[in-house]
Amino acid sequence: MRNEGIACGDDISLCRGDLWSPVCSDTLIYYKKEVIIMIKAMNISYEIGDKLYLNITNKCPCNCTFCIRHNGDGAYGSDPLWLEHQPTAEEVIDNIKKRDLDSYKEIIFCGYGEPTCELEILKETAKYIKSVTKTPVRLNTNGLSDLINKRETPAEFKGLVDIISISLNASDAKAYDEVTRPSFKGVNCFEEMLSFAKRVKEFVPEVMLTVVDIIGEEEIKKSQAVADSVGIHLRVREYVD
Repeated sequence: MRNEGIACGDDISLCRGDLWSPVCSDTLIYYKKEVIIMIKAMNISYEIGDKLYLNITNKCPCNCTFCIRHNGDGAYGSDPLWLEHQPTAEEVIDNIKKRDLDSYKEIIFCGYGEPTCELEILKETAKYIKSVTKTPVRLNTNGLSDLINKRETPAEFKGLVDIISISLNASDAKAYDEVTRPSFKGVNCFEEMLSFAKRVKEFVPEVMLTVVDIIGEEEIKKSQAVADSVGIHLRVREYVD
């Protein structure tokens, strides 16, 4: 929810530049004459249709121009996804133990953050899921796991994730930086993302690249050529305002 100002004592977080961060709740804050008030809760898992989504962190090194976090507190009508605190793996697992995991078409690591920012929690949770159900596990990611975790990570997904959906976002490094706005400086994040995609498909059965339809037909065609060049399927996602 956007507003011209907030009352002292409101519990908020503020979008500033390339990251989302908590701000002092007893201070009246303005940001370009707007603040974004974020309702916080501990909604670690949420349903959309016949799929279960896991919201394991709010951390993200990117500030994509089309990110749904700019538009509100939830996704597709879900309860607020801003977390009151960073959950532990135990908290995440305890939460999904309340769900009938066999009843879902997919279980997807995707919430109000980049799941690989908490890679160990992701892996421990996925290991638990694999131990109790045959429901496929998907990871939606920006593909910057190696940069985030400062090591090569593709092999760590073997046996834990069935599908990885990686945000391509654009057809070249310049357009990618303009759309994705990664916080890593002096690094070609576009090439890092593509390198991750090419390497992770050795360990995960299905890998896809995605773009959002608002980038335009010409950019989608160029993105298709990029996906073809690395032998990975491209999926065009609908932008939801």
